[in-house]
Amino acid sequence: IPVEHLIMSKRIAIIGAGASGITAIKCCLEEDLEPVCYERSNHIGGLWYYTPDAVEGQGCVMKSTIINTNKEIMSYSDFPAPADCPVFMHNTKVLQYLLSYGKHFGVEKYVHLNHEVLNVKQADDFDKTGKWLLRVTDNNTQKSTDEVFDGVLVGTGHHADKLIPKFEGLESFKGKVIHTHDYKDHVGYEDKRVVIIGIGNSGGDVAVELSRITKQVCLSTRRGAWVVNRIGDNGCPIDMLVVKRILAWLKNMIPRSLMNTFIESKFNARFDHELYGLKPKHRIDSQHPMVNDDLPNRIASGTVKIKPDIKRIGPTSVEFTDGSVEDDIDAIILATGYKFGFPFIDHPALEVKDNVVNLYKYVFPPDIQPATLAVIGCIQPIGAVMPISEIQCRWATRVFKGLAALPSPQDMWVDVHKKQDEMRKRYISSPRHTIQIDLIEYMDEIGEEMGLNLFWKDPLLAWQLLFGPFATYQYRLMGPHQWDGAREATMTIWDRIAFGLSPKSKPKTSLPTFAYLFGVIILAVIIRWLIFALF
Repeated sequence: IPVEHLIMSKRIAIIGAGASGITAIKCCLEEDLEPVCYERSNHIGGLWYYTPDAVEGQGCVMKSTIINTNKEIMSYSDFPAPADCPVFMHNTKVLQYLLSYGKHFGVEKYVHLNHEVLNVKQADDFDKTGKWLLRVTDNNTQKSTDEVFDGVLVGTGHHADKLIPKFEGLESFKGKVIHTHDYKDHVGYEDKRVVIIGIGNSGGDVAVELSRITKQVCLSTRRGAWVVNRIGDNGCPIDMLVVKRILAWLKNMIPRSLMNTFIESKFNARFDHELYGLKPKHRIDSQHPMVNDDLPNRIASGTVKIKPDIKRIGPTSVEFTDGSVEDDIDAIILATGYKFGFPFIDHPALEVKDNVVNLYKYVFPPDIQPATLAVIGCIQPIGAVMPISEIQCRWATRVFKGLAALPSPQDMWVDVHKKQDEMRKRYISSPRHTIQIDLIEYMDEIGEEMGLNLFWKDPLLAWQLLFGPFATYQYRLMGPHQWDGAREATMTIWDRIAFGLSPKSKPKTSLPTFAYLFGVIILAVIIRWLIFALF
């Protein structure tokens, strides 16, 4: 970088060195910005760095956690996971991938470990300069300093602060009560009777794990849940079968109720949700589905009992809303989710109420002008966060650099309210459904902000991108900071998946047959004809 560029380079603060923070550093370097990353713990990797002891306000996986998305969807756009990695990685493998990414792009030297950001506020001349003043404490020396930055990227995540609803009588319970945030492994639960409250991914994982060593696990749910496993037809990763651009387009053509009926029938083909006591009243696209490979087996074996909502809790018992009572309970585990906030940011635009924060495209607060602060990774996709955080960072750093423009605050507010209205109409009321996104549609939306016009002149590549499994390498095919390996990475997705299953296995072709293509087109035409004919 020329000396004059170094002198004029903008200094960007990055808060957090997890999956969002490390890609934020890399994106800053791509735009000749000077990154300074503060991480309050003693390690890189965020919640994917397993620690045997729970730390309040710091997210962490369980010892047995396996990522819910396949390695191709979770990869950053210019750094595919190695072919010999498992298709669905254990948390230690995910951490290894993140550290490899950091080493490959040289981000570690920009991370200040054991440094906690206590306060972020606008500088006195913010209206003119857009600068921020950060109060940072070195936890090694307990010395605090004030640092000035031209921009701030906030990558603190949304799985750190426990959400604990009120339950009648919980304070009287004599046994052990913990949140899944604090659950690490099954040790200490042998031959116990356990009630788990909440049926999200963590609740299901804990229920299955404990069911193998406890006397009984009761899994309490208010609404039920749609449960999907990681592996679909013919042993293919389920998200490689359903997360496709062609299906995302068809979803907008087919009536929502018809699409829901079709997907629900596929889920029920694995096991009848009503028979197993899990069928919710809402449709499948109104809730984030639960990913669990073994729950129906544990229910069928009787080691997990599905129970309705909690009515009251006694010193050693739990009563449910159907009148049933479970006695001699030794432990209650709260799988009740998380809340998020930004208490260290001294600005009303970042206030969070009921897990709702007003951000333009879930990144920029409309009322902070000039736009020199961005929130990264504060989203809940059906898919992995890593590539979404990356494309958010690519966009945000170009805004900081002056290479991408934002609309007026008024227009940004219109988009914010539109997305919030759509969220309320589509999803059941829940703290986790305030930041829900559809993966492909959202990635395209942010890509358009950077001028990534996904128009393909290469017929084979276009075919793969339309009908093949989705991966984010396509966002490096063109536009700023293209990657020469993007086409090859896109065309060889199935090769890496096959190798991850067995080095000797024959890769599945990524290209659909003409019969498949013809069937999809005919189905779409018939559905559109029926819609116009009937309505």
